[in-house]
Amino acid sequence: MSQTVGSEVQSGTLDEAGLDLLFREARTHYAWLPIDVSEEQLLAVYELFKWGPTSANGSPARVLFLKSEEAKARLLPALAPNNVEKSRTAPVVAVIAYDVEFYEKLPELFPQADARSWFAGKPDVIQETAFRNGSLQGAYFILAARAMGLDCGPMSGFDGAKVNAEFFPDGKLKVNFVCNLGHGDRSKLYPRNPRLDFETVCSIL
Repeated sequence: MSQTVGSEVQSGTLDEAGLDLLFREARTHYAWLPIDVSEEQLLAVYELFKWGPTSANGSPARVLFLKSEEAKARLLPALAPNNVEKSRTAPVVAVIAYDVEFYEKLPELFPQADARSWFAGKPDVIQETAFRNGSLQGAYFILAARAMGLDCGPMSGFDGAKVNAEFFPDGKLKVNFVCNLGHGDRSKLYPRNPRLDFETVCSIL
């Protein structure tokens, strides 16, 4: 977090509890407590994650929240067998998609330039940009949900063609990943797996 005071920029950081909430103590959950997630909470998650940066402010992510039993039942046939129960019992399942016509919103979202012309009629550029920036927004979504006190269970074990046919048959939206939401049952978690060290992942030139 940065604040401008006069001509100086003052930067701060989250406290230790905030860092734990977003990263160090946060886990991918597979089992859920029977606690509802309200529409107000979902709105609050969106009002946070929408501020994350995307190319030309294109904001291609679209989120379909499956809250009713009937809605979740439509998704289950597309899931890998070991993911079915995770989503069936989750209070909410978020289908994180991206809009391949995102550029039509650019005159509103990026009025500084004719950004629509950068994409219109260029399907490869559209797909690459929508997927990359939609994935970024999916990550922002997870962090926003955690910041609002929710647990997440993101998954990629599903048949994308089936999900698209069921929920996005007009082809304008394409599924990126699925994320279960709620209050996780920490007693059902596995021991935390290790992460790679700095030297393995990072280089400084």
